[in-house]
Amino acid sequence: MAQVNYQHLHQDALIVDTHCDVLLQVLRGADISKRLDFGHVDLIRLNEGGIDVQFFAVWPDPQIYKPNRMYAHTIYMIELLENIIDKNSQKISLTRTPDEIIEAVQSGKLAACIGVEGGTAIENDLSKLQNLYDRGVRYLGLTWNDSHDWASSAHDETSSKYHGQKGLTDFGKAVIVKMNELRMMIDVSHCGEQTFWDVIKLSSQPIIASHSCTYALRRHYRNLKDDQIKAIADKGGVIFINFYPGYLDYEFGVKYEQIKNSSSAYLNSVRKEYGSDLSGYRKFRTEYYRQQTESFRPGIERILDHMDHIIKIVGDDHIGLGSDFDGISITPKGLNDVSEMAEITKCMMNRGYSEIRIRKILGENFMRVFKDISYGSN
Repeated sequence: MAQVNYQHLHQDALIVDTHCDVLLQVLRGADISKRLDFGHVDLIRLNEGGIDVQFFAVWPDPQIYKPNRMYAHTIYMIELLENIIDKNSQKISLTRTPDEIIEAVQSGKLAACIGVEGGTAIENDLSKLQNLYDRGVRYLGLTWNDSHDWASSAHDETSSKYHGQKGLTDFGKAVIVKMNELRMMIDVSHCGEQTFWDVIKLSSQPIIASHSCTYALRRHYRNLKDDQIKAIADKGGVIFINFYPGYLDYEFGVKYEQIKNSSSAYLNSVRKEYGSDLSGYRKFRTEYYRQQTESFRPGIERILDHMDHIIKIVGDDHIGLGSDFDGISITPKGLNDVSEMAEITKCMMNRGYSEIRIRKILGENFMRVFKDISYGSN
């Protein structure tokens, strides 16, 4: 397969991204129907990047909305997305099923899907889980970095300062049973290992990791160990690779943290100069970090290294893309925003991936698992 055809293949393939946080930009006042000169995602750049299916992550910040405003803010963020769709109905459509995705894509629209990040959103109430499903939410990330009453996070399970329960409580197990009944995807990104293994034992359906990398290549609590990767594959699930360099590469993670710590006072002074112009400051900070990390920031090839590791363990049926765009502070070289997604396809071709494998990773693996969960695999 000749390299010159990578753009044709990219445009022809179904391309799915299972996690982006651009709704956080919308919360700050951004109009993503227009091309933005900051951040990673807007409707124009999604089209340029060839994205067919975009999961919009809904993340209610527990530091702001916990304990009793998590659900209300989740609904508010869903309404923000609904408003965007209503105003851009010729370009984007809310989709809840595999068939609706296919219909939207065939009509030339972006298929918008909803994923909720953090089980605190349901506020210990199964009826709120049902309501979120009815509003179109098709996956729930059981935890974010914070643990809550019924599930523990990877951040907390690996912290010596955490003394709470680990794994799923009885209510947490009821959540898994309810999600299976609803045929709602269970997302284990951010979950602690005990929570993960409790889910594996209990769920009767495949599970996903919507934005995770491999622990073997980067020892970080957010990444999945080999036995977890095998367990997800054994259940028919998929791991969607996160683009954050800090999860992809150890050297970058260490040096980036050092730069952030040493630059804190300087950036605080710059922040004051920008006053109320928060977007202006964010653009400055992004460019500053990009320049500071240019000499050691990994490129797209490191994403493929994580793919190769998964392929080595379980084959190519269990890999996809979960960018975490607009939820990450910096991106790999050569992938500044979603408009450059074709560079991943080019890199896969350069590495010798077959067209069949590339199509699986770009979107077919997601569609398979979504169909299995939505309609049943039998």
